[in-house]
Amino acid sequence: MNPQPTAHTPDPAELLNSSCRCASLDRNTLRAELSRQENYGELYRMIAEERPHLFADAPVFISEDCLNRQLEIIAALEQVIAMPGYQQQVLAQAPTIAKFPAKAHGVFLGYDFHLSADGPKLIEINTNAGGALINAILIRAQNPCCERAGEQQPDKIIHQQSAQAAEQCFIKMFYQEWQAERGLVPLTSIAIVDDDPQNQYLLPEFVLFKQLFAQQQLKTVICDPAELSYRDNALWHGDLKIDMVYNRLTDFALEEDKHSSLREAYLANAVVLTPHPRNYALYADKRNLVRFGDADFLQAIGVDAATRAVLQQGVAHTIRVAEQDAVTLWAGRKQLFFKPAKGFGSKAAYRGDKLTQRVFNEILQHDYVAQTLVHPSERRLEVDHEMVNLKLDVRHYVYQGQTQLICARLYQGQTTNFRTPGGGFAQVVVVS
Repeated sequence: MNPQPTAHTPDPAELLNSSCRCASLDRNTLRAELSRQENYGELYRMIAEERPHLFADAPVFISEDCLNRQLEIIAALEQVIAMPGYQQQVLAQAPTIAKFPAKAHGVFLGYDFHLSADGPKLIEINTNAGGALINAILIRAQNPCCERAGEQQPDKIIHQQSAQAAEQCFIKMFYQEWQAERGLVPLTSIAIVDDDPQNQYLLPEFVLFKQLFAQQQLKTVICDPAELSYRDNALWHGDLKIDMVYNRLTDFALEEDKHSSLREAYLANAVVLTPHPRNYALYADKRNLVRFGDADFLQAIGVDAATRAVLQQGVAHTIRVAEQDAVTLWAGRKQLFFKPAKGFGSKAAYRGDKLTQRVFNEILQHDYVAQTLVHPSERRLEVDHEMVNLKLDVRHYVYQGQTQLICARLYQGQTTNFRTPGGGFAQVVVVS
């Protein structure tokens, strides 16, 4: 019988992350895959020249047990979020627009994990999580890995997803969103909407989505919300009536003036918006992380003991920042990560050990949460002829409680940034 891994005996995935030097991404195959797309030259320029660290060359390994634990945590969270008691409390504190009774489920929830020594920890949930279609392309450009891993090569390596299956899954998801709101009425047009999309880092993904939708004979535009108008009980982009908006905005409650046309159309039920403000309130508001760890609250709304235990173990402990707790928070800041309750990405987020007193005082005046610092695991690689340790996190793209695709992100610094040589989106390989 093989001995079970212990804290002092890394499992095969950990060993591979520290010892495997394979560059599984085949850049020539990636170029060939992009050449199948329209506007190939533009896409390749945007990815290879303007965003050279969008894709990591190396894969990230996780154990099958680690993956199963992540799936268990996601299932527990989905169970809680669906409960009337949870929704009632969350929506009571949410903007009015979040109470609009949208039926769409919300595309591309991103469940982000750090892999700690005692198991995966959910760090946050994001709506409109970017990178899913980028990663579907990445899958098709992989070479077999681990020939050079020697004795650490596992008996079995499971590639969890295929690009074709992922793309078909994404298309089906958008049609499901449409049908949830409109039934059998044909879907004819989609707008991919973000502020100043031509200058967004993930613009290549918008282009790929436009081409994917075009394959379904859907008229598609990529646009800034200021280009939209609401008239005659419909949302318009010029002369094109928009049926559905794939929402990549980070103004989650559509509060800014420049989003007024989209907000009016949404509240008039004149357009299907996905994801929408209700999705953000229920899933991604970081104050929800506090609720997920509140055993008394969970018990009061009817969450069973087993599910409470999964959340207690699997969600990074998070508390609200309150001025009356300033002394305690400052004293323990080196073990905390401070995040704005309604923030996204790494905007205005701070590691406690990097905080100055001035910034801490500013945090106290705003709506923040403090999360127990979960140090990310690492992937050791050779980059530019030097050995480096890159931090990693794992993201699940989830729809209606089901993981559609898994990726990792490799980086240096405080948060994921797609600026690190050797870093970027990385394929996840599950070691069994």
